[in-house]
Amino acid sequence: MAKPAPGKLQFIPLGGLGEIGKNLAVLAHGNDMILIDCGLAFPDDDMPGIDIVFPDITYLLENRDKVRAIFLTHGHEDHIGAVPYVIKQLSVPVYGARLTMGMVEMKLQEHGLTLHPKSRVVAEGEVIRVGSFSVEFYRVNHSIPDAMGLIIRNPVGTVVHSGDFKFDHTPVDHHVANFHKLAQLGQEGVLLLLSDSTNAERPGFTPSEKTVGQALDRIIGEAQGRVLVASFASQVHRVRQVIESAVHYGRRVGVVGRSMENVVEKARELGYLDFPADTWADIDSLNKLGAHQVLILTTGSQGEPMSALTRMSTADHKKVEILPGDTVIISATAIPGNEKSVSRTIDNLYRRGAHVFYGSQAGIHVSGHACQEELKLMQNLVRPKFFVPVHGEYRHLIHHAQIARGLGMDPSHVLVGENGSVFEFDRDHGAIVGAVTSGKVLVDGVGVGDVGNIVLRDRKQLSNDGILIVVVGMDGQSGLMVSGPDIVSRGFVYVRESEALLEEARQRVKHALSAMEGSHLSEWSAIKSIVRDTLGRFLWERTKRRPMILPIIIEV
Repeated sequence: MAKPAPGKLQFIPLGGLGEIGKNLAVLAHGNDMILIDCGLAFPDDDMPGIDIVFPDITYLLENRDKVRAIFLTHGHEDHIGAVPYVIKQLSVPVYGARLTMGMVEMKLQEHGLTLHPKSRVVAEGEVIRVGSFSVEFYRVNHSIPDAMGLIIRNPVGTVVHSGDFKFDHTPVDHHVANFHKLAQLGQEGVLLLLSDSTNAERPGFTPSEKTVGQALDRIIGEAQGRVLVASFASQVHRVRQVIESAVHYGRRVGVVGRSMENVVEKARELGYLDFPADTWADIDSLNKLGAHQVLILTTGSQGEPMSALTRMSTADHKKVEILPGDTVIISATAIPGNEKSVSRTIDNLYRRGAHVFYGSQAGIHVSGHACQEELKLMQNLVRPKFFVPVHGEYRHLIHHAQIARGLGMDPSHVLVGENGSVFEFDRDHGAIVGAVTSGKVLVDGVGVGDVGNIVLRDRKQLSNDGILIVVVGMDGQSGLMVSGPDIVSRGFVYVRESEALLEEARQRVKHALSAMEGSHLSEWSAIKSIVRDTLGRFLWERTKRRPMILPIIIEV
């Protein structure tokens, strides 16, 4: 895609539209580009073996000489998780608030990377000038401290990015969203609003985080035995309220789970969890205290197989065992796709005699995203000329667009696109004018991008129907079969119970190859094709299954 025409501004989302996760967007003017957020996503059920998913940055690499900086709205993985992946390939400064940058630096240390020397922490109200852009941070409320929105001034007009937000009038840290700044921008005139769409389907307002603290305090106060609280590690406000209750009721706090340990350590270092030193205890020390003196913060709110809470629920954790009378609080809602894993963990906790609090009815979790009335308030404060809903699955974007139109916005000024769409604006007009390369880069172990659609297809076939390995010995001179075929089954049928089926399969392959001996086959690829076709037809007729068939020819 060519650079914007003179007097034009382009907004190009490379992730985060039509999906939850891997948020990454480009604003381009002239020869300058800035990036908004740089996040990862977690794999879908149809991505077996994949650990995480990054946005495809081919477009950025093609325009590397124009990319000036990365601006981060907050420290959640879906907004900062791809920073190491991107800065390995693009040496640009990164800007964000204090906790956000602390969490980025923690991630970079794991990868042995350092930030660009111009990178730094930015306070609310501070302005960073890069190229033709002037970027100011303003405070919003979300489920992590130091969440910010962005005010991006440029020659075409002012762009407001909401970040992930809700309007919480009683936030835990007492930092209310900057309503005054938003109203001031609305009076000055805003060209474009980019706003969080996650809860666009939900009516009303999102409850305050303080309501969760009250529910947690009641449960912790009534608990007779140990208390274990599972939450997202990055939910520092939630963690803070849990610790306040622990201190109030005379419990000492231990932390279990690598991500929780890392975030709590960083939050303590930066002063976001400022409690007396004797509040904290290692697990060995906690095991020596009475049950009524113990509170454990842990990971595993999504039922992740290797998380601390999941391993505790199956008696597989080295240091912590769930005991009858323990109170377990799962302070999160299941991400779509994780419901079965969460349910399984809850069942296992009950089997071990724990009292378990979970789900919305317990009042122990609220969203960090704005519901419909807050989205309307954002629109009415900012009063943009153009609006693009971001951060949400496609139905969320549509619902958010309908909200904007319902408030009286010109329907032609409300634009809904997807990853890769090129939105172009001047002072009076806005439209989607094309598309750029976008997509997913899959990470499996240390391999980045080496697993694609073909490998995923093979993995799905293996997981559904298994594999048959057929070993045949062939004379290299005559092309005659001299041994086999031998068949090895994995994930298809149990050999001892299906000896007759596999023997018949072996005879079918032997007959097919014997029938071709007169033609003196010398191309191993042709022999493999005969084995694969013969066996595939036979197994489909008998079992209605299509296992992966892997012929191996041994030259004798």
